[in-house]
Amino acid sequence: MQNEKIILGIDPGTSIMGFGIIKVTGKKMTFVQMNELLLKKYKDPFTKLKLIFERTIELIDTYHPDEIAIEAPFYGKNVQSMLKLGRAQGVAMAAGLSRQIPITEYLPKKIKMAITGNGNASKEQVAKMLQSTLGLDSTDGLAAAVCHFYNEGKVDIGKSYTGWSAFVKQNEDRLK
Repeated sequence: MQNEKIILGIDPGTSIMGFGIIKVTGKKMTFVQMNELLLKKYKDPFTKLKLIFERTIELIDTYHPDEIAIEAPFYGKNVQSMLKLGRAQGVAMAAGLSRQIPITEYLPKKIKMAITGNGNASKEQVAKMLQSTLGLDSTDGLAAAVCHFYNEGKVDIGKSYTGWSAFVKQNEDRLK
């Protein structure tokens, strides 16, 4: 029997928390679930953090992931935004740690590189590649889970390509 594991990917945020779940069997991944937790309607920042924690625990208790991949907040021009993202990430991590699930953090550029071969890829390019490999549209949470799968050495992503079209064409069959 081939080894199986579930990876939960999380894109933390205080307005929207994206998540995606994949199942890995041997060297093949399959889509399980993806969705978003919409937090914009809540004004109290502590209520948002509580909801992030509760939803993460619910996902863990429902899907029993073996590992969690989480997108790291990146520093932009707004320090307050960075602080809010860091809190959201910390709460999601605390939920996973409370269930003894290993967590790996990935910078946004690393996720984009793993999915598209280009660390500066747009969200649209990431979505197109995930749609091609998994047959669906994506969220950043799903991209984090797929990045984790690729970074465990299950799939060779060390090739060079002449452009985005060449990358998609050469990789569309690799996980089918």
